[in-house]
Amino acid sequence: MSKPQTIAAGVESFAARTPTLPPATHTQSYALGEREVILVEPATPFEDERREWLGWARELESTGRRPIALFLTHHHADHAGGAEFFARELGLPLWAHALTAERLSNVRVDRRLEDGEALTLQGPTPQAWEVLHTPGHAPGHLCLFERRLSMLLVGDMVASEGTILVAPGDGDMRQYLAQLERLEGLGAKVALPAHGGPIHDPGQLFSYYVAHRKMREDKVLGAVRRTPGSSAEELLPLVYDDTPKAAWPWALMSLRAHLDKLISEGVVEDQGERFSAAS
Repeated sequence: MSKPQTIAAGVESFAARTPTLPPATHTQSYALGEREVILVEPATPFEDERREWLGWARELESTGRRPIALFLTHHHADHAGGAEFFARELGLPLWAHALTAERLSNVRVDRRLEDGEALTLQGPTPQAWEVLHTPGHAPGHLCLFERRLSMLLVGDMVASEGTILVAPGDGDMRQYLAQLERLEGLGAKVALPAHGGPIHDPGQLFSYYVAHRKMREDKVLGAVRRTPGSSAEELLPLVYDDTPKAAWPWALMSLRAHLDKLISEGVVEDQGERFSAAS
């Protein structure tokens, strides 16, 4: 049984088991606000975990905190798997970005949030969470930033447990790297990820993520130049020679995302799923 963890006044986390990528096994939900509360990541699809999650949400009211909405960072199943259920059981509206709403065709999104909006939560010390649209991992991905607390809720932009997949089609490596640099520029003291515990001095981690992805991109471009006309599958062992083979199915998706970025920048050409450096 998970127990809520107090992170700061009016900021609490609760971990629930979800169908996420290993080594992570849980998604962190958050209760934001000292009196009015937003519940972030109604994530779990599992019945036993849902009972625990509901108990946590309802217990907040006994401490004088009143949930007013559910908030989705994005549409992936390990973040939105309980959205419809919890909205119905708790009688709460669901808030998300419009692009997330489009991808949840069977779930009603009551409020479509946009970049720059402020979500002000009343209480002894009001909290003002700024909405940040941070596409890259998912088209409608949202983060939240509370400047007074210097606290940044980051969803799946980074993790303190496991890694972040940028998959082609759903993700966009170019946008992802740009948004990581944007988040680093905020100077937050604490980041709250969906997987793992709070991250202190997150700017270092944002910087590391950007540097690591650019290192991988350099390996992709180098492999394309050495073996022109190769497929993504043929490039994989050259680019991810430092990665266990068990992780190669996910690595292949990341490789394709890097190729898409390089193609969009005119550096690589796609010749029928065979890739060469642009002339």
